[in-house]
Amino acid sequence: MSLLPKLLTPLKLRELTIKNRIFMSPMCQYSARDGLPGPWHMVHLGSRAVGGAGLVMVEASAVAPNGRISPSDTGIWHEQQAQAFKPIVEFLESYGSIPAIQLAHAGRKAGTLEPWNGGGPIKESWDIIGPSPE
Repeated sequence: MSLLPKLLTPLKLRELTIKNRIFMSPMCQYSARDGLPGPWHMVHLGSRAVGGAGLVMVEASAVAPNGRISPSDTGIWHEQQAQAFKPIVEFLESYGSIPAIQLAHAGRKAGTLEPWNGGGPIKESWDIIGPSPE
């Protein structure tokens, strides 16, 4: 029996109805500046909505500047970031996709370079916090 018919059926989660069961998982894009999503994010996320995904999830977005995996991560710790996400959200919704976000705080793993820059610790000092000193 083919799973395709089920894949294309709506999914109801409480009051939320997702038009199909095609979900885009969050993917770290390391393409933000000061936590702000930009044109890259509009194209990356928007193209999934245009392609018909029922739910499009934004990459791990830090809740604090020192909780970012890298300096190039998106964030939601100030109003400018929320405003930068607004046109992306509106675009996703205009194609019938449900926008979602992965909240993140990298803890002691925060403050690393982007993968193409070696992925090691950044040189500048971040006030990195975690559940323990280890």
